[in-house]
Amino acid sequence: MKQYRTTRDMLAAAALLALGLHAAIGAELPPKPGVGDLIKTSKAEDWRPLDPDNTLYMELPGGRVVIELAPAFAPNHVKNIKALVRSHYFDGLAVLRVQDNFVVQWGDPNDDDKDKARPVKGAQKTLKAEFTAPASRIARFAPMPELDGYAPQVGHADGFPVGRDPKSGQAWLTHCYGMVGVGRDNDADSGGGTALYAAIGPARHLDRNMTVVGRVVAGMPLLASLPRGPAPMGFYDKPELNVPITTVKVAADVPEGQRSHLEVMRTERPIYQAIVEAQRNRGGPFTKFSAGYVDVCATQIPVREQTP
Repeated sequence: MKQYRTTRDMLAAAALLALGLHAAIGAELPPKPGVGDLIKTSKAEDWRPLDPDNTLYMELPGGRVVIELAPAFAPNHVKNIKALVRSHYFDGLAVLRVQDNFVVQWGDPNDDDKDKARPVKGAQKTLKAEFTAPASRIARFAPMPELDGYAPQVGHADGFPVGRDPKSGQAWLTHCYGMVGVGRDNDADSGGGTALYAAIGPARHLDRNMTVVGRVVAGMPLLASLPRGPAPMGFYDKPELNVPITTVKVAADVPEGQRSHLEVMRTERPIYQAIVEAQRNRGGPFTKFSAGYVDVCATQIPVREQTP
């Protein structure tokens, strides 16, 4: 270790170090391909179409919200949600909660009133929680090298952000922006899919505490831009504030000509790993300091209109 004779020597060394850091930070970083540039180089095999049987269309006054379900992580809840949808449970219900920087929630505004609550037909009201899934069930997991405060390991699998614990052999969907989960009460097994929510802010503390069933792949602005609820936890305190849901349908039940033909980039492909790296180490001329790090929730998963 270098020894300094006097305080003056130490101050001089610190000043030189500061000048060096300033020069390094202020230096122009070399230009690098950005996410958009890399997407342009992708090939047809780098993309996959949404599975119509595991895709939901929620029609709101402002347009369509497209949700991709993840049956590998929560098979019983996904099956139950599709049963609810096919029984028209959500048709005419509402978005009833928008908590700023947290979640948007939809379901039955009268769920707490036994006389007015919508009956559940052809499905179950509650299910055993599916907070995690056996990691062996999750194919094509692409790990990230970054340390994460909420999971021993993070990465992506089949177009979803994922946390994983190699010791317990469990994996789970992380609460990143646009992820869709199942509302519940204090009892872990008190949800079943009649109340759903999408994350619009930091919500990773919910990981492994809620059943997550998929993510919004199109239409998030329709949810995230809704007025915030004035009541505690962002609930709307007047019926007229609720945002009506016209219908929710499984895409497979919608005529071909009325479907949203979307493709999601395959997260196990080298091109997507290059996209993650581009977000980890950004180049100039705008970026002056590259973090060399990217949070799992900051990794974009590209979605595009399906090309003929």
